[in-house]
Amino acid sequence: MIGKINLQGTWELFLDYNCTGENVSYNENIKLPDTTSNARKGKLNEARETGHLTDSYKFEGWAWYKRTINTNALKCSALELFLERTRITEVFVDGVSLGVQDSFCAPHIYDLTEFIGTGERELVIKVANVSYKTKGGHMTSPDTQTNWNGILGRIELIGYGAAHCKNVVITPDIHAGTVKVTADIIGAENGKAVIFATNYPDDTPISKPVECSFSNGKLIAEYPMCKNFKLWSEHTPYLYELCIDIDGDISKHIFGMRELSTANGKFSVNGKLTFLRGKHDGMIFPKTAYASCDVDEWLRVMKISRSFGINHYRFHTCCPPEAAFIAADILGIYMEPQLPFWGTVHASNDEDFNAEEQEFLIAEGFAMLREFGNHPSFCMMSMGNELWGSKERINEVMGLYKNTDRRHLYTQGSNNFQWSPCVLENDDFFVGVRLAKDRLIRGSYAMCDAPLGHIQTDKPAANHSYDSAVKSEKTLHSSAISEDGTVQIQYGTTMKTVKANESDADLVPEIPIVTHEIGQFETYPNFDEIGKYTGSLKARNFEVFRERLEANGLGHLAKDFFYCSGQLAKACYKEELESVFRSKLLAGFQILDIQDFSGQGTALVGMLDAFMDNKGIITPEEWREFCNDAVILAIFDSYTLLAGTNFSFDIRLVNYRPESLVGKNVIYRFECGDICETGSAVIASDENYADVCHASVKLPKVDNITPAVLTIEVEGTDIRNHYELEIIPDVREVCFDGVHIFSGVNSEAEKILAEGKTILIFPELEKLQNSIDGFYCQDFWCYPMFREISNMMKKPEPVGTMGLVNDVSHPALKGFSCKKYSTPIWWDIVMSSKCEILDGKSADKRVIVRMIDNFERNHDLAILYEYDMGGGRVVVCTSDLEKLMASPEGRVFLRSVADYVRDVP
Repeated sequence: MIGKINLQGTWELFLDYNCTGENVSYNENIKLPDTTSNARKGKLNEARETGHLTDSYKFEGWAWYKRTINTNALKCSALELFLERTRITEVFVDGVSLGVQDSFCAPHIYDLTEFIGTGERELVIKVANVSYKTKGGHMTSPDTQTNWNGILGRIELIGYGAAHCKNVVITPDIHAGTVKVTADIIGAENGKAVIFATNYPDDTPISKPVECSFSNGKLIAEYPMCKNFKLWSEHTPYLYELCIDIDGDISKHIFGMRELSTANGKFSVNGKLTFLRGKHDGMIFPKTAYASCDVDEWLRVMKISRSFGINHYRFHTCCPPEAAFIAADILGIYMEPQLPFWGTVHASNDEDFNAEEQEFLIAEGFAMLREFGNHPSFCMMSMGNELWGSKERINEVMGLYKNTDRRHLYTQGSNNFQWSPCVLENDDFFVGVRLAKDRLIRGSYAMCDAPLGHIQTDKPAANHSYDSAVKSEKTLHSSAISEDGTVQIQYGTTMKTVKANESDADLVPEIPIVTHEIGQFETYPNFDEIGKYTGSLKARNFEVFRERLEANGLGHLAKDFFYCSGQLAKACYKEELESVFRSKLLAGFQILDIQDFSGQGTALVGMLDAFMDNKGIITPEEWREFCNDAVILAIFDSYTLLAGTNFSFDIRLVNYRPESLVGKNVIYRFECGDICETGSAVIASDENYADVCHASVKLPKVDNITPAVLTIEVEGTDIRNHYELEIIPDVREVCFDGVHIFSGVNSEAEKILAEGKTILIFPELEKLQNSIDGFYCQDFWCYPMFREISNMMKKPEPVGTMGLVNDVSHPALKGFSCKKYSTPIWWDIVMSSKCEILDGKSADKRVIVRMIDNFERNHDLAILYEYDMGGGRVVVCTSDLEKLMASPEGRVFLRSVADYVRDVP
């Protein structure tokens, strides 16, 4: 490049709703870069979407953008129009079409050489956000950045010299200390180029320029780095800029000295083992409704992710703009863009084979490699999300990329073939949620994707590992596959029947395994967030949810629902992440998500909101206790401890930091009231997974539920963790003397009530029809989406509840000292219960233990409540009395309720 003209600024605009191109009259202006929606152009959209945010200026059609250009100021030999990110474009100069381009991911570049030095010209760009060759995944989804129309990022006329480079590929060799450089030379067959490198971003030179010859329009050179060159990784994100000068035409390219490899089921960066701590990203930017092309904005959001221990981004059916790669280069984040496809990949002889679509997608992949492949942060590439169809075709396409560019690692996709996963020849790593139907490698699933995970089915503990699922000792075949060889699957936000087989039921990948979209634990909406949507995207879904809650008379509980659901979600995420770190045979995870997902039913699964602002549930420092490059773990069997017994636990260090921790002291501290017991052990192993010690603490005798905290830390470092425990009194018997227990209000009960006394009702749960099953774990993703999918698949609906809100000041819980939200002491109680629906009755009833319902149903749910009747009082507990009596926590709970009932006048 020898010069450029910035075309950002005011353009004339015409919105062609009917896509005819007739009667184009430019009746308004728009400042580019922007989208029509963000600029509030077109018709106001009054809809109130509940499955995703509402685009208040939604436009789908052709938009015509016009301005004049003058190229006289550019003294160049070649001229291009550069549009960094847009939709389908057709460019006209003085009414003459220069062609059509349709990449979602890569810049649109048009040759305007014939107009050099010709003075003023009329430039028109038609942008279409309809009639795509493929659906586009999260490049076009209303669930994420919307199907916007506009031109974003750089809009420039770029002038080049008589000879200049294109398609520059930089391949570092960290062992030889060199960089291989290849490029196509445009405008000359033979000649010389000067290559030099500088530090980035300070532009200081690192070694002498090297003169290289090119021939036959191709530059192939080897550039020697300085002797003390530095490596790029998450811990050392050192960057360089390579410059190629051909007679004053200079092109610049950011790169880093890094090498990716895999061996023995693990990733390595520059020869050092690396564990992927990834987040899902769908390019959600709710202020603008499009992915930013600004480096500073990506630095802002990625720094937040780094503060939460994240070192890896998996882009769901999308590829971000170059600004994201630059920000990731700077911060040391391992990026995995994905082809914009979510569906079935057909072989060429299949009935539904779509050649145009496949050719488009293949070209998109090559465009991603060409435009962004030099960035050291571009580490992995995926063929799509939850693909089905021809394994051979997927493998073939992956091979096309792999044979062209081996600087990256490749995977067939994320969670492909769901219940019958496989490893393909060209896979460098595997991403999935299971290795067979019952071999689960994450802790939570939708009901339509059952069996459920251990966080949903097991009492909270800190001992689960996925290693036994990876190296299964028994053969587990998929019972989901029908006799005709088909299986019903979740397909995006709906369902689909696809062909499947059991050939890979005993899959044991030898390549790195990354567990896919772990977590998905929901929180209740924070309605205070509505005011943050000041752009064209509006949170009308939140408004509808608030109205529903208020219509059910529960509006005053909104803040409690948000807080308490968030605390349960946090606990679920801690267990999910620690389960991964306890699993020596996993190579990483991709969490869904630390950030709310604003679509697909409205899935508020983040500790951060959609804006990447903290929701106040957990600090980054606490999150990093169980999500970082080094994590110290306590391993034990239960969060609820029986008073007077010994609490035993193991301590394990998971360390992927470059520095050794051998010789460091690990200190543990057990605190319960005035009691504080400490101990220490020395780290003796340099392995990534080091068992530090076994420890045991004698628990005190207590009369009520008593909180305790176990804290572990590596002395002299920031590596620490803590566990909130609950000690329960050893209640062997529950005294029901003076307690009047019934299964319902009968004539005998009415007599007792007439005496001004209190009765305790344990309804026959099998007859309690107006109820929902008790379920301790947080709701998965969001109830509306998976209720609908379950119905389509004729499978059980999700329970859809979101944790407890306890009236901790109520005397019925005096002897069961608890927190306002769900903690493990409630697991036996909730799982032995049904939640009674009290809709319309809450004015007459006082709820003591309340279950939060999801924002679609908004039922008034109770496990323990009371009301006045006939001069007395009725206390209702919708738990199974026999099961409570068999549980240590249940007996303490029953004792507290019995004491209250006995004492009520």
